[in-house]
Amino acid sequence: MNANFGPAELQSALNVSRETLARLKTYVSLLEEWNVRHNLVSRQSLADVWRRHVYDSAQLCEFVPPAAVTLVDLGSGAGFPGLVLAILLADRPSFRTVLYEATGKKCEFLRHVADRLGVPVEVRNRRIEDTAAEPFDVVTARALAPLEKLLAYAQPFQGPRTVNLFLKGRSALSELTAARKIWRMQATQHPSRSDPSGVILAIRELSHAA
Repeated sequence: MNANFGPAELQSALNVSRETLARLKTYVSLLEEWNVRHNLVSRQSLADVWRRHVYDSAQLCEFVPPAAVTLVDLGSGAGFPGLVLAILLADRPSFRTVLYEATGKKCEFLRHVADRLGVPVEVRNRRIEDTAAEPFDVVTARALAPLEKLLAYAQPFQGPRTVNLFLKGRSALSELTAARKIWRMQATQHPSRSDPSGVILAIRELSHAA
């Protein structure tokens, strides 16, 4: 745990604007306030919230293509990584972010934060399995499911240029090996900047294996 990693360290690592940092600070403040009543994230992780949640999510912004205009986050929970990315990408003209979350209280929190910050996001309170196919430029997820199952969730959101950005832990390589038995993909691994044991999987050209 690195409780010394805070807003200043995040700004130094990512070179975010003062306006964006102010929004992120408000987000964290609201998370701490709501977490007392609703247990949105583990209380232990809040002691290191800027590294474990905010920085972990924000690092994906580097891999969002410059031409991307739509992003869908699967199983958003308290907004990691989807709402963090929506805040960071808010200055892109007409950028559209959709957050899928099945738990009503978490959806209520996500809408409250987005309204408070003036960040345009659409929160969908439904199960991913129940949605119709809809292509997005970027698909994100964090700690949602093993990769084999996660790719099944992501498949309805694929378009011709979609990139899937998944935050994974030390089991990423074995999950990738298992997933390749069912899925065809172009996969690139990037080391996490927030967690020495973490990996960012960037997956393109996703389709079922023959």
